[in-house]
Amino acid sequence: MKPRTSKGTTVLGLVLIIGVMAGLTSYSPTLYRLFCDFTGYGGTTQRASSGSDRVIDRKITVRFNADVNPELDWKFSPLQKEITLKVGEKGLAFYHAQSLASEPVSGTASFNVTPAKAGVYFVKMECFCFSEQVLKPGESIDMPVQFYIDPELALDKNLSEIDTITLSYTFFRSARENQGRAGQTAQADGVTDTSRQSKIN
Repeated sequence: MKPRTSKGTTVLGLVLIIGVMAGLTSYSPTLYRLFCDFTGYGGTTQRASSGSDRVIDRKITVRFNADVNPELDWKFSPLQKEITLKVGEKGLAFYHAQSLASEPVSGTASFNVTPAKAGVYFVKMECFCFSEQVLKPGESIDMPVQFYIDPELALDKNLSEIDTITLSYTFFRSARENQGRAGQTAQADGVTDTSRQSKIN
């Protein structure tokens, strides 16, 4: 009887392990994003509803970069190359986007800062990346990002030599719109297949 109990325990343990692994796999993107948001890992920036309560004399130059995924027919660029400000001081920058598409298109922006270890100290109060942006054919827009560098950066010995941070954005066609396009393609393929089947019959 004891061997059976041992085998049953082993099987149950394996089932539990497989279940946990499956759950972690399903939620890994969300967990990874939460981890990055909390730690600044991978250059992920932070978010706040108000500015810093102190400003220190140390200055940081923030440079701006912009890219567009090939699937999104937009022009996208920063309106300024860089801004130099004191740590803790509010900064305001603008990016310009213009649609080259023949129909309304929505896009979402991903972002990061380099060096990546500075991400935990780069704080945004307002940003176009917080929501989808929709542009009509030929429409253009100037989009703001308001931010500051957390004064806690000055206490981080790993960042004592940092005097420049690059803020980068990449615009993608929104996931919701991609799903819609995929559905339309599948529907069109279905219609084509039905048409072909009718001809065959």
